[in-house]
Amino acid sequence: MSQPDIVITAPLPPFLRDPLAADYRCHDYHAAADKPGLLAAEGARIRGLVQGGGTATPTALLDALPKLEIISVFGVGYDGVPVDYCRSRGIKVSNTPDVLTDDVADVAVGLIMMTGRGFVRLNRFVRAGEWERRGPELTTRLAGKRVGILGLGRIGKAIATRVRALGMEVAYTGRNRQDVAYRFVPDLVSLAAESDFLVVASPGGDATRNMVDAGVLAALGSKGTLINIARGSIVDEVALVAALQKGTINGAGLDVFADEPHIPAAMLTMDNVVLLPHVGSATRETRQAMGDLCKANLDAWFTKGHVLTLIPELA
Repeated sequence: MSQPDIVITAPLPPFLRDPLAADYRCHDYHAAADKPGLLAAEGARIRGLVQGGGTATPTALLDALPKLEIISVFGVGYDGVPVDYCRSRGIKVSNTPDVLTDDVADVAVGLIMMTGRGFVRLNRFVRAGEWERRGPELTTRLAGKRVGILGLGRIGKAIATRVRALGMEVAYTGRNRQDVAYRFVPDLVSLAAESDFLVVASPGGDATRNMVDAGVLAALGSKGTLINIARGSIVDEVALVAALQKGTINGAGLDVFADEPHIPAAMLTMDNVVLLPHVGSATRETRQAMGDLCKANLDAWFTKGHVLTLIPELA
């Protein structure tokens, strides 16, 4: 049987790119100098598309792929995929959930510890030789502090388990109340008002764009710290910078940003902000598992006619 043609629209690591190249005719749209030319020459044969979790896939591109059957996302997020469009055409969309849950939850807890206990500042304090001249500042005890989680999905639940182990209290908000041991708060502003740490763990996309706005940050207040390990689009970044500059909130720990890899210049000089370069799933083990599942979804579709991890909206 001939190899199915697939198009790749994001840079892929060798541990995914090489196995794909062995089993499929791969067309690298991301690296192509002449993208319209590639689509004109190969678009009518393309049956699969591989993209990253943060890749935006315009419908104009999909219009040029009349035989497209499946989009396999290398990542858990698929907010860049036009899901309604795919539903109308019967295009399957798969992602790589579960395999990165623990790593992303670890980063959220790390950011809570780094912001609350001031570990990043204290590391700089020692390296600058300040400890020889004076004692370190006092920071915040975490046990007993209140963590509000926006989005209690797989990752949100893993975060809750970890912070409970630290002796912290957990509440959450989301589209629906769940059968869990944590207290449900029906709206985000109320959750922010009672939280010491507000953790963003919800999906990205139009439904959650700028959900954490100036009003939510005002409710979080000067006692509160924002933690975001989900999507930069969920937080109104202009409002966040203003809240940090004015002291409206205590601080922030961020692994995601609105225009990655670009970070607002003002944040780079703020001592009450911890910045990470979107490393939530950046371990060798997890990225390998993500790559394996991304390819396995393609393999299952083209050999058995089903998808291992079809996104819920298309299930």
